[in-house]
Amino acid sequence: MTRILPGIIAMAIVVVASNILVQHIIADGWLTWGAFTYPFAFLVTDVMNRVYGTAAARKVIFAGFVVGVICSLIGTQIMGEFGPLVTWRIALGSGIAFLSAQLIDVLIFSMLRQSTWWKAPLTSTLIGSAIDTALFFTIAFSVAYTWIEPGNDVSWANDPRPLFDIGPVLPYWVGLAIADYGVKLCIALLALIPFRLLVTKLSSDTA
Repeated sequence: MTRILPGIIAMAIVVVASNILVQHIIADGWLTWGAFTYPFAFLVTDVMNRVYGTAAARKVIFAGFVVGVICSLIGTQIMGEFGPLVTWRIALGSGIAFLSAQLIDVLIFSMLRQSTWWKAPLTSTLIGSAIDTALFFTIAFSVAYTWIEPGNDVSWANDPRPLFDIGPVLPYWVGLAIADYGVKLCIALLALIPFRLLVTKLSSDTA
């Protein structure tokens, strides 16, 4: 457990920071600052997977999940201008999306472990991020899941709006999902640099 403690701490920091920064909206309502911190959860998972293996990576993921649940529960009790900072739909969507995407990331990474060094982290992160984005935004904002929390009005998220205010008209939440995934794509590419450096450093330390 001691050897993966830095990974657990790093994952906790990413989850807590993302839960705080998601409250700050930027880019004319298309993104939050949390969109730029959350993708680093995949970096933490992939580094742990490469250096210590799948079992260690899953332990780090479950630790991050617990921290996320705690953050969500706290958020449901904090009232903002329009109600709780975190609705039950958002809390549920966040938890399901995080756990599903991270575990699938581990699975795909492990399947590609023997390939060129960048293929496993990049492929697993891109697929995991897509699953994370699709699950979270659908559960949290789609009218199809209103039954989860009938008292939560998500009509604002389903209003039609031109994508990034210049593109095709889509439900607002779909545009938010596209913007969010776009950030994840960019960070997945940039994260290859710290991935390589961290794996080299940690591997030499454990040799």
